[in-house]
Amino acid sequence: MPGTRSEVQDGPSSNSSMTTRELQEHWQKEKSHWKHVRLLFEIASARIEERKVSKFVMYQVVVIQTGSFDSDKAVVERRYSDFERLHKALLKRFGPELEDVALPRKRLTGNLSAETICERRRELREYLRLLSAVRAVRRSRDFIDFLTRPELREAFGCLRAGQYARALDLLGRVVPLHEKLTAHCPSAAVPALCATLVCLRDLERPAEAFALGERALRRLRARESHRYYAPLLDAMVRLAYALGKDLASLQGRLDEDQLRRPTHRGATLKELTVREYLS
Repeated sequence: MPGTRSEVQDGPSSNSSMTTRELQEHWQKEKSHWKHVRLLFEIASARIEERKVSKFVMYQVVVIQTGSFDSDKAVVERRYSDFERLHKALLKRFGPELEDVALPRKRLTGNLSAETICERRRELREYLRLLSAVRAVRRSRDFIDFLTRPELREAFGCLRAGQYARALDLLGRVVPLHEKLTAHCPSAAVPALCATLVCLRDLERPAEAFALGERALRRLRARESHRYYAPLLDAMVRLAYALGKDLASLQGRLDEDQLRRPTHRGATLKELTVREYLS
């Protein structure tokens, strides 16, 4: 039967030299091929943010992937007005599908009381659960942007300013979540992965940059016409040369792309990434 352990033909034998941890990770990876993978949302905590003329609550949203080994728990902070904007945008696009999904009502008074905050945490968690249960919604640009765009915009802004360490820290937190949310559209996470590569390269961490590039190339499999494909290949050839790696395969793919578009003069990888999230 599908999904049974007996169907795994290439697993390690009982006398394998793999460690216990490696064995556990192997079986987690194997099981991820047939276990149902979904995202769970939790509003882990809340805090009151005080500004000069206002106070509001920031809710900590934690996203965990179930059904496979997931060591990259994602944490973002959003305020109630962010949820409001999301809900209005989703209603415009998916009105009938959201007939039974209601955003917790805004209160005129008492929004900062401990009791109200605790109740709203539960309500927002249920709201996100219901949204993510609707396939069209959880794959929508609005839903993905709600969970990732603020952090990505800040990260790319730091990249443009040459603040590579700060950009890398932000990208390290948001890229794993962005990859989970865009599993249905692998190329969607390529700009963020390439931005991470640029930061690592400019921070003189070429081996890590090369590993990120390999991840990005896997997401562009059979997408040779993608705008990031040739610039990424060019960056990977240069990294492979600097690291003393065999670059024949990468160079061959780059040469093939140049033969397909002999008159095309594209931007470099860095030039492409600094243009992202300008609006």
